[in-house]
Amino acid sequence: MAREQTSNPRAGDVLAVLARQFLAYVGVSLAALAVHYALLAALVETGRAEPVPAALAGYLAGAVVSYGLNRRLTYASDRPHAEATWRFGVVAAIGFGLTWLIMAGLTRGFGLPYLAAQGLATGVVVFWNFLGHRVWTFAGRPVAVLSEEATGMR
Repeated sequence: MAREQTSNPRAGDVLAVLARQFLAYVGVSLAALAVHYALLAALVETGRAEPVPAALAGYLAGAVVSYGLNRRLTYASDRPHAEATWRFGVVAAIGFGLTWLIMAGLTRGFGLPYLAAQGLATGVVVFWNFLGHRVWTFAGRPVAVLSEEATGMR
């Protein structure tokens, strides 16, 4: 008896797609992190900013890189910029807050060196951002369901 194929993907296929997408996200994140860390180190090492505000400035600069590359490469989103940018901003703002909390707690509260603290903050925020952007920022737009009156069906 032939096995009937369904339109539902197998769990292994879904995991493979998710893994490829996460790897693309990690590649984009490395580019964004390079910008983030370069600005962080430049601001701290030149004495222009303390570690926490420097980390936040780096986060914002990296977010600009992240939006453009993730929209195109990771999620291949066709969500209009008018929708995607504010959604990206909300997810990024939460990540920004997490970065602040973690950096302040680790550098001020525990006295960790700023780069070690930033490494830990990055580890937490990368997962938050990936999931937030995958399920909300760049997710496919829901298809509008026509009302019964519009379709003529009852």
